[in-house]
Amino acid sequence: MTAKDKIHDAVRNALVKDGWIITHDPLTIRYKGARVFVDLGAEQIIGAERKDEKIAVKIKSFVGPSVMQDLEGAVGQYVIYLSFLEQVEPERKLYIAISHPLSISAFQNEAVQMLVRRNHIALVVVDVVSEEVVQWMPI
Repeated sequence: MTAKDKIHDAVRNALVKDGWIITHDPLTIRYKGARVFVDLGAEQIIGAERKDEKIAVKIKSFVGPSVMQDLEGAVGQYVIYLSFLEQVEPERKLYIAISHPLSISAFQNEAVQMLVRRNHIALVVVDVVSEEVVQWMPI
């Protein structure tokens, strides 16, 4: 298991404020002898149908010396997590949580936008000061 990202608690609190129930911290995914840990698993009951929506959230603050280096790690983890989730929990949607406005500026870069589109990466943008979800950016 890896250490929690510096914005972990703010993202967790923002999801709770947004109506999500945190079910796993972290969410363990096992597939054919492999085991990985996604930062959070959450559920939300949607509308009158009372259906559960399930998500998994990889939290990334993008405060390393290089946005591209941070992105390499995040995209790699996203691809692995998504591949395993498709096999064991295909109903669970995977997101990368990023902070606003610091990290969002990195995602205005055209190269970063192309990587997000090409790899079908869903994002959730969180204001880490107010601990609120600013934007859901599904694929």
